[in-house]
Amino acid sequence: MNYNNAVFEKSYGLFSQLPESDLPEIAFAGRSNVGKSSLLNKLFNRKQLARVSSVPGKTVTINFYGVDDVKFVDLPGYGYAKISKQELKRFSELMEGYFNSNRKIALVVQLIDMRHPLTADDKGMIEFMKALDIPFIIVMTKADKLKKKAYEERLKLSKQELAFAGKVPVVPFSAVTGQGINGIKNHIENAICDAGGQ
Repeated sequence: MNYNNAVFEKSYGLFSQLPESDLPEIAFAGRSNVGKSSLLNKLFNRKQLARVSSVPGKTVTINFYGVDDVKFVDLPGYGYAKISKQELKRFSELMEGYFNSNRKIALVVQLIDMRHPLTADDKGMIEFMKALDIPFIIVMTKADKLKKKAYEERLKLSKQELAFAGKVPVVPFSAVTGQGINGIKNHIENAICDAGGQ
């Protein structure tokens, strides 16, 4: 798969707008401001194909990107408190609709900020994917922002925090240094093969 072929396709704000799922999909989930756009830009070898926002909670749409015969799906960031009840309802319907509509989800890349303990929202998302038997990996973002001792400590603690997730791959990642990007690509490509893709 040539990630340089990535093109932005469309954003959808309502579940009813989502296109049919006819190709394998790689979905990216995580809290607001965890670094989903930065990871996508690193994967696609672009600077601004996925829009990076400094304002948490700004991505409230599902954004689709095409790479050869695979769809990359940027899901709205969760866990941001400053959102109206109406927006929260739309967000919930959008996310639950996406995951519960028999889409061809080959893999979910679950992003967690390596600098901080697992949140209740992160845990809830992981338990949700386990309950639906959706294959996923965990990417620990912003790894470059920790000094060596703190990095090793968080890596050790995160393994304890994630014990409930089972034998899920955990990949420390930095959008700045590129640490972990090849491992993430390998997991994506293996998941596409398992799903019967290219």
